[in-house]
Amino acid sequence: MPKKKIYTLIVYLLVQVILISCRQTEPPQAAFECTDEIGCVTIQPNEPIKIGVLQALSGGAATFGTTQANSIQLAVEDRENKLLGHSIELQVEDSQCTAEGGANAALKIAADSQILGILGPSCSGEAVEAGKIMSRAGLVMIASSTSAPSLTSVAGEQGADWQAGYFRTMANDALLGEIVANFALQELALSKAAVIDDGDAYTKALTAAFAQAFSEQGGEVVLSATVNKGDEDMVPVLTAVANSEAELLFFPIFQPEGDLIVQQIKEVPGLEDLVLIGGAVLIADAFIENVGEDGMGMYFVSVAPAAGEAVEALAQKYEAKYREPPPSHTFTFAYDATNLLLKAIEQVAVTDEDGTLHIGRQALRDALYSATLEGVVGPLDCDQFGDCNAPVFNIVQLDDSVASVEDLRANVVYTSKPEQ
Repeated sequence: MPKKKIYTLIVYLLVQVILISCRQTEPPQAAFECTDEIGCVTIQPNEPIKIGVLQALSGGAATFGTTQANSIQLAVEDRENKLLGHSIELQVEDSQCTAEGGANAALKIAADSQILGILGPSCSGEAVEAGKIMSRAGLVMIASSTSAPSLTSVAGEQGADWQAGYFRTMANDALLGEIVANFALQELALSKAAVIDDGDAYTKALTAAFAQAFSEQGGEVVLSATVNKGDEDMVPVLTAVANSEAELLFFPIFQPEGDLIVQQIKEVPGLEDLVLIGGAVLIADAFIENVGEDGMGMYFVSVAPAAGEAVEALAQKYEAKYREPPPSHTFTFAYDATNLLLKAIEQVAVTDEDGTLHIGRQALRDALYSATLEGVVGPLDCDQFGDCNAPVFNIVQLDDSVASVEDLRANVVYTSKPEQ
């Protein structure tokens, strides 16, 4: 063998010996030590990242819950069901849009100590109890259709039902009451109003916010009433509305009770000219179909749906997979909530050489309290109370031009972005 080749081989072998020696002398990775205030979740190399999904999949709010559960699945599939080299596993529970259902579903999720967070719930009433269970378990929760002010903040102060670890991509309804009051007094020139809630934290908060704003602006709330979930005879409460001589009825309640109020108004004399304003939960194809002509002229208030190329693309993807357009505009908020959680997990996860993940529970909360995301609905920026989205509200009207929920959302008669 020529000397030049021998020298080259010797040099190569010496380099390999040096590299092997260096690798052998490198100190081993220090074992992970959890110093997080409320503990850590360790996910072994072949284990999934577990996330709970708590949505109303049955009952009057099933349209919202099912839409959001589907959109969450789309967000996970867009990542090919992978995060940080691990599969993503969703545990889906039906919260039924009731306090009891929310509590039971949250307990099932919290029973698995490997679950990092919860996407949901669908309704504010169930979020009150579910939020307590979530917080005690050290989880995070990101809701996409709960808007009761008490869950986060009112006028810059912590809400009565605030829980550490609770967040939402849906806007806070703290100022919704002011929007409805402005519309009633300034646009419709109505001065006497009645309100009906269904005992739910969400509906009670909205009617209270409206009543306060309406009174402060010179209107008179002549009746404040409550119906029970499951009530079918609305004639007694509607008779009370007639006796109060109200010109306007604000009832941001769910189906089927909301449907029944509209359907039974014609049975009560004196309500022929009563102006009706419902909430976003009644902006649904099922409601339009159920009330028919009885709902003509009725108004609804809701967060303005997001628009733009990203929304259209997501809607098309939703329709391609589920063979129908998104039944609720909350599909965008659920998609963004999912990505907000996954981004925070990526941010705080500590990864071992073998792929083992360690996620601090308080670290995950802290990451979300300062989280930002360019979402489908627009920029999201979470504050210290868990609100991640600034509100823009629309009031829309059901009239002869409306044949579907898409038509209704587009039939905007009043819009306002309140001062922060």
